Amino acid sequence: MEVRIYYEDTDCGGVVYYANYLKYFERARTRYLEERGLSVAGLMNEGTVFVVVHAEADYRSPARYGETLVIETVVSDLTAASVIFAHVVTEKVSRRVVVEGSARLAVTDGNGKVKRLDKTMVAALQSPPQPS
Repeated sequence: MEVRIYYEDTDCGGVVYYANYLKYFERARTRYLEERGLSVAGLMNEGTVFVVVHAEADYRSPARYGETLVIETVVSDLTAASVIFAHVVTEKVSRRVVVEGSARLAVTDGNGKVKRLDKTMVAALQSPPQPS
């Protein structure tokens, strides 16, 4: 997935504000699900809500206003009731690594109660992206 850096994404020095990477990770996770036929809204309506319980980011190099970032996302771990999405963010032209990070999401019923992933969901999370 690609993200173009706008002025609003940056700090006073024209560098992407560090917390914005968490927003980019969220977008990438949503895209990951969509590419596998899963809709966040649809899952919520069916009583499955993912909640972030841990996130981390290792900043490697600054991204700046006007650049385009490429975010690659994979499922790096899957348990009965949680999933870890790993993200690598690179600058599109130079291919330099900007940020590496991950987020562990617990699976809940929408009321905060942890629930198990069903087999269909596990299969979808582990599948390759569907053609558009």
